[in-house]
Amino acid sequence: MFAPSDLDVLVPTKDRPGALAVTLAGLAAQTVSGFRVVISDQSQEPVADDPLVAAQLRILGHRDRPAAVHHHLPPRGMAEQRAFLLGRAERRLALYLDDDVWLEPEAIEVLLSAIGELGCGFVGYALHGLSYRDDVRPAELAPYEEWTDGVRPERVRRESPAWQRHTLHNASNPLHLAREHLGSPGPRDWRPYKVAWIGGCVLYDRERLLECGGFDFWRSVPPRHAGEDVAAQLRVMERYGGAGLLPSRAYHLELPTTVTDRRAECYDYVFETACAR
Repeated sequence: MFAPSDLDVLVPTKDRPGALAVTLAGLAAQTVSGFRVVISDQSQEPVADDPLVAAQLRILGHRDRPAAVHHHLPPRGMAEQRAFLLGRAERRLALYLDDDVWLEPEAIEVLLSAIGELGCGFVGYALHGLSYRDDVRPAELAPYEEWTDGVRPERVRRESPAWQRHTLHNASNPLHLAREHLGSPGPRDWRPYKVAWIGGCVLYDRERLLECGGFDFWRSVPPRHAGEDVAAQLRVMERYGGAGLLPSRAYHLELPTTVTDRRAECYDYVFETACAR
């Protein structure tokens, strides 16, 4: 089993101090302490100078969750941003947490328990978009399938049926999945399910992520790109397996995305280009 002292929480951020302050407040309120927070800041004005962020950094330190902020410029895309963070991680586990995500207090405790029990390459929470909580989409929930006999490696590509699992994480689908399959879970209950990928809150076995290349592909993609987390997760999943967890304990703040140009998908450069060689 893993302890909080085995964990680095890696947070990329750019020009969203208010959202980052909410994210850090969620980390400060976790039921476990001893993890470390590493922030890569690509804001024009250093985010640590914002009063709300500065207050949360002090609270994190006071509550035995030390935080370090690196002002990392110039921006070269999200894959490089994540590679930079991975290079500063030191502990066995690395939780990538986007700067617009609030976690329930038990979230990290449950993630640590799940990856220790499942022994796979990553586990994560799909993000709730609660503005869609009354928007039930049965067709998008249909690909749901639980891991019932341990998590196994999977090869997931666009042409495979498993790719259709990406609809499970649209809108507020994680909320509706939990209601349909779990009823009223306890505060630390969880159930693993099969994913195509997970965005926003993913806990990796850091050594296994590095073994699969991490985000080293950042040099081969245009600076304006999208889907870097998809490419990394597919590589880890193929070797070590990965799982989503229900119920999700992560909530999207539903701010406009900072990745507005999505014409260059990392998948095409990591998998399609490699196949063409």
